[in-house]
Parts: sequence; structure tokens; C-alpha cells
Amino acid sequence: MDQTYDVVVLGTGLKECLVAGVLSAVERMKVLHVDRNDYYGGESASLNLLQVFEKFAKERAMDKSAIAAKYGRYQDYNIDLIPKYIMGNGLLTKVLVKTGVHQYIQFRAGDGSFVVGKGGKIHKVPANDKEALRSSLMGMFEKLRARSFFVFVQNFVETDPSTHGGYNLHRMPARELYEKFGLAAETVEFIGHALALKTNERYLDEPAVNLVKAVRLYSDSMARFDTGSPYIYPLYGLGELPQGFARLSAVYGGTYMLAKHDVEVVYDEETGRACGVKSEGETAKAKFVVGDPSYFPGKTKVMGQVVRALCLLSHPIPNVNDAESVQIIIPAAQCGRRHDVYVLGAGSSHNVCAKGRYFASVSTTVETNDPQRELEVGLRMLGPIDELFYNVSDVHHPLADGVADGAFISTGYDATTHFETTVRDVIDIYKRITGKDLDLSKDDFTAADTSG
Repeated sequence: MDQTYDVVVLGTGLKECLVAGVLSAVERMKVLHVDRNDYYGGESASLNLLQVFEKFAKERAMDKSAIAAKYGRYQDYNIDLIPKYIMGNGLLTKVLVKTGVHQYIQFRAGDGSFVVGKGGKIHKVPANDKEALRSSLMGMFEKLRARSFFVFVQNFVETDPSTHGGYNLHRMPARELYEKFGLAAETVEFIGHALALKTNERYLDEPAVNLVKAVRLYSDSMARFDTGSPYIYPLYGLGELPQGFARLSAVYGGTYMLAKHDVEVVYDEETGRACGVKSEGETAKAKFVVGDPSYFPGKTKVMGQVVRALCLLSHPIPNVNDAESVQIIIPAAQCGRRHDVYVLGAGSSHNVCAKGRYFASVSTTVETNDPQRELEVGLRMLGPIDELFYNVSDVHHPLADGVADGAFISTGYDATTHFETTVRDVIDIYKRITGKDLDLSKDDFTAADTSG
């Protein structure tokens, strides 16, 4: 460990592995990657069923034989601690292709994306003009208005003003664009939350071009794999992603050290800059250090909490057209909240459960002193639940951007069940480190790269 590196990365969560992989493959930096745990993944690890009981419910823990009798082999489960789908044409897919990591991992497309409308009814999310006309979310006249909006989005080319409908989309706020198409509040709600994947209403006062590009991303992702869903998911769970990026870094000379329980950041006494890490009496020097908030005490603040329920089922989620792998978004306005509630379902087709078993998660941003109760609206959608594990986690944000002190800290994971916000943080860290945007123009990921 007594060596000099370009960068030391602390923690093997997905964000840290993404940063390590990109700095290794794109910038050719010499990377040392260290984790206090003896497994990859950190907060975003995938655990087998035995590990899940040990982590969340020791009082209910079963031995291997008891698990086998009730649920099958515990090794057949790969339960993600922070389950999230990958947008087919989104940022994580682009990073996977840019770095070649998609060649290390098998993916399968999801089965559907749904949104909760009036009366708590679950609807398939319409993503284009044809689906808008068939959707039960809207009445006939609203369908026609929504169809016009989707045609506008599908024809939009950012560099061609002739496709902008005569609007200055960089100055017009999103709410005004909705008004131009005469869209009702309920339609605005599902477009903003289930297609554009906005997490609050602030986007309504932001430039409309951001909304149009976000909806177009959803539509393009739907078309990419032609499966009825804009999302893909790795076989054997999301824990494959950190390991894939770890392999990438190793190909370019990255060094990995797990189970360094006492690792801590070293700061220069004169400048206060992070200049390496020490563990077991040895010190690794580096130009700067990247890591998750747990490695930088005093340099982050808690910006909120996320509550998640991880559930085992004996059946697929009801009322989603027999789809096994789904995302359901419950807009905040439909459940009397300030934040949306997210439901994710998956099963044995993604190798996250034994045959005949299913996995579901429900997540949201904590608003009260009773976080578990805040998930009830989502849990009710699952039907009978065989096992239920709760997890409440703080969401940390760095106090500084790292440019001055050389400590580049990732933010905590939000409640969403997709990766767009996660990868934006990685891209932002990359830019703060290198001073340039990450070029994600290469994009040749096709349906052949998925297993279904």
C-alpha cells in the first residue's frame, strides 16, 4: 500500500466504482480502490437471502436448511439494497458503452412501466402518440391533446429550430409549454413524474427544453429494445455493476483492496488537502481522494432520509398486466404527499429470486416521524407479502465540491427506482476532477446485448 497513485477511491458502491472505472479507462489514471467491507457494492450491494436476514432481521434469521425448506436455495437470491432500473437510452447505459462494461454483464429488459392515477388505479405509462390514444388515463379530448404533445416531442431536434414549434424552449418555462398544448393537471402530473422522471415541481419553472429532452429520452428508451418498457436490469442484480466497473479499472492497472476496516483519509498538514489514505500502518499517497460520505466525517451534511421496504412475494405484483419486472410511480399528489412513492418489481427472469418467487421494493423520501407508514400506499399494491425488511438511510451531501481540498464526495442515493440522478452525480464528480465534460457520444448498445 505504500505507493503513489493518481487517485484513491474509497468504497465500492456503484458511484465510486463508476468514478474509478471512468478515471481508469478514459483518463488512464492510476487508481487504488479501497473498501472497509469484505465485499463489493457498499450501499448498492446485492445480498443473498441469508445475508438479507442477517442484515435486517436477525431476530427472524433462518439457518440455511430452514431457508431452503421455505424459499429454496439462499444462493438463488440476489436482493438489491437500493433497487433501481437502468434507462435503456439513459446516462448509465451510455457510460456502460463508453467504458465497455456492458460486455461484462448480461441484461434483460423490464416488462412495463406504470403510474397511479385517479382513484388509485394503475395505468401503463403512455410514451408516444399511439399509446396516448389507447391510454385509459385520459378522456378522448385529452388524449388528442396529449397526442399532439407527444408528436411534438418525437419530432424535436435540439439543433434544428424548425422542430421547436416556434417556441423559445430555452427561455419558455415547462408550465407554459404544457399550457400551449392545453394539457390537464392530471396529464401534466404523469408526464412530469412518470415520463420526465422529475422528483418535484420545480421543473415547471425551468426551461421547457429540459422537459422535452427528458420525455424524448423515455420514448427513445422504449423504442430501443422494443419490449414495452424503457428499462433494463442486470441478471443477478445490481451488484454486477460495481464488480463490472471494478474489473474495468483492473484492466487499466487499478488496484483493489477489500476488508481494510481501519482505512482513513490523510490530509496534508499545511494545505489541508486530501493526499492519500492510511490503513494498517501503511499510507498510499495520491493527488486526490474520491469516496462515499462515510469516509469523510465532518465534510458532509444530512439532507434528508430515504425509507425502503424490501419484500419477498409468492406472486407477481397485481394489476400490472401480468408483468413480472415493473416500475410503478405513485405521484405525490395521488397520495397526499410532497414526494413520490416508487415501487419496483422483479423476479426469477432477472435471476434475483428462486423460481416461483418475486422481489419488490417500495421507497420514498421520509417526511414524518413514522417512515414505515409512509410506504403503506405502495405496500398495499403488492398483495400478500411473505417477508418484509425495512431500511431507513440518511442521504448525505458534501459541504464542498472537492476542488479546493481534493476530497471528492458522492451524494447519498435518493428514493427513485431509476439511475438517472445517480449517474448525474458521477458525471458531476468527473467534471469537478478533470475540468471537462464526460464524452458519452459512443453508443452501440443494442438488443443483442440483453438476454430478453
